Amino acid sequence: MATLALLSLTSPSLSSPRSLPLSTPTRLRVTTSRWSRRTLHLPVICSASEPNQNAESEPETTSSSSDLTYKLCAGLGGIGFLETTYLTFLKLTNSDAFCPTGGGGSCGDILNSEYAVVFGVPLPLFGMIAYGLVATLGVQLLTAKSLPFGIGKSDVGLVLLGTTTSMAAASACFLYILNTQFSGTSCSYCLLSAFLSFSLFFITLKDFGLEKVQKEAGLLVCIAVFVAVTLNMSYSAPVSSSPADVDLPYVATEITTPSTPFAISLAKHLNAIGAKMYGAFWCSHCLEQKQMFGREAAKELNYVECFPGGYRKGTIMAKECIDAKLEGFPTWVINGQVVSGEKDLLELAEASGFELKEFDQTLIE
Repeated sequence: MATLALLSLTSPSLSSPRSLPLSTPTRLRVTTSRWSRRTLHLPVICSASEPNQNAESEPETTSSSSDLTYKLCAGLGGIGFLETTYLTFLKLTNSDAFCPTGGGGSCGDILNSEYAVVFGVPLPLFGMIAYGLVATLGVQLLTAKSLPFGIGKSDVGLVLLGTTTSMAAASACFLYILNTQFSGTSCSYCLLSAFLSFSLFFITLKDFGLEKVQKEAGLLVCIAVFVAVTLNMSYSAPVSSSPADVDLPYVATEITTPSTPFAISLAKHLNAIGAKMYGAFWCSHCLEQKQMFGREAAKELNYVECFPGGYRKGTIMAKECIDAKLEGFPTWVINGQVVSGEKDLLELAEASGFELKEFDQTLIE
């Protein structure tokens, strides 16, 4: 509000001061006349109030922060979308993955494991959808002045936070699986996806605001729990290790390799301590495991055939195999410890406590 102050040092005169324009600088002026004494005019110039300027700059700061969040969502989401699209392609075409570190086998072992599928759907496909949604919403919020269907930006922000929460929860579960089931194995794609998921989660969490997050905390916890329970149900479901629509009569496998003294001694030792090998006649890894022992040593193993009557649709495993709660073939049970997968003889010797001192290293190899 502009104000003009007039200070008179004498009594009113016959002459009146000229009116001054608002907010216009005016020099000090002293006038004299024949009928009046000196009169001093002091103009006071007003400028726009500072509180209004601060009020206008605050929304600009908030808008700038949100724009940065949307740019990060679009950029990181785009990177994640490209990565998961590549992995989905590999999964659908049964191609080998290129692994920048640790060798292709390390990445392939994880990407081709049972943990790379959720209820029969390739896991990277879920990631592709999630990253694609985050990237699309980030671009939409950056470029569109108004969102379709009358959706407000606060609603889109909640969708972003919910999506990134589910992604972070899934990544936490996968990191746990990577550490427990694939200890010592490197997977660059897994670590990159986890980094992107957690980064997007913390970015959207910060932009959403502490007060709003507190109001929606219950929803976010429910989303994280739902993701963890869903993954656990998928991985706990029994997975068939054989084709579903085949009719295979039982055929005894033939071992063609000769046995070494070390293999025979190890097989006798495993039998003596009650170790068991569970397998299936159609399982190629089971046959390769027996080939490691050789003809003579394989006869000494306490081997349990889980499909002694052959395999066809609807066939149930032998009761002993069901009671052992097998997850795949072959599976060893040594001193009460479950050892899954095909193992070399040294690993079996170590797991069973077999003494190697009496054998020359060249004979073992």
